[in-house]
Amino acid sequence: MARKGKKYQEVMKKIDREKAYEPAEALALVKEVAPAKFDETVEAAIRLGIDVKRADQQVRGAVVLPHGTGKTKRVLVFAKGEKAKEAEAAGADFVGDEDMINKVAQGWFDFDVVVATPDMMGQVGKLGRTLGPKGLMPNPKTGTVTFEVEKAVSDIKAGKIEYRADKAGNIHCPIGRVSFSNEQLEENLKTLVDALLKAKPAAAKGKYMRNLAVSSTMGPGVTVNSSSYSAR
Repeated sequence: MARKGKKYQEVMKKIDREKAYEPAEALALVKEVAPAKFDETVEAAIRLGIDVKRADQQVRGAVVLPHGTGKTKRVLVFAKGEKAKEAEAAGADFVGDEDMINKVAQGWFDFDVVVATPDMMGQVGKLGRTLGPKGLMPNPKTGTVTFEVEKAVSDIKAGKIEYRADKAGNIHCPIGRVSFSNEQLEENLKTLVDALLKAKPAAAKGKYMRNLAVSSTMGPGVTVNSSSYSAR
């Protein structure tokens, strides 16, 4: 394993690895120990008590963070007619139907999120092998397959993020930037955790939120006391 640099080792001394900090204290500490000169992303990592091999224990969805993530996402909308005009009016960066589908099929990926109206999914489905591996395939569970394209685009531009448990039952999501105020980061984290608690599968047994940690892009993780959110 690569040896961490002196700067990293110095900031590590400020963190008690055996302690679960209250959310406000943990986020303030993450900002304090962020080592990079650029405006690092602040991320949350949550380990859930679910069996991801079971279909009835999948956790996937989306939530709009009240203060966004600090990054404006480029939105591609597959729609036609009035819905295409609606997407453009809502601020979508790229809008089209067959023309855009062909462009993506040829290897164009200058976008971050894809939205599609249900009537377009028959054609968009052809891009499954192209968009799927990149996590860009529209999905009803995340609100990206919808006729309400205006709301979908507006929510994404306002700071909507998607969450999905990986094979180990972990979820990783951005909740802002180091330049955000402590209050903004705390509100964003609470919004994410509340969404995950509401998404708890009925079949999940035992403690649901096993571990919660926050960190900056280049900084060390800080454990958060998840009981602060009444997690069970």
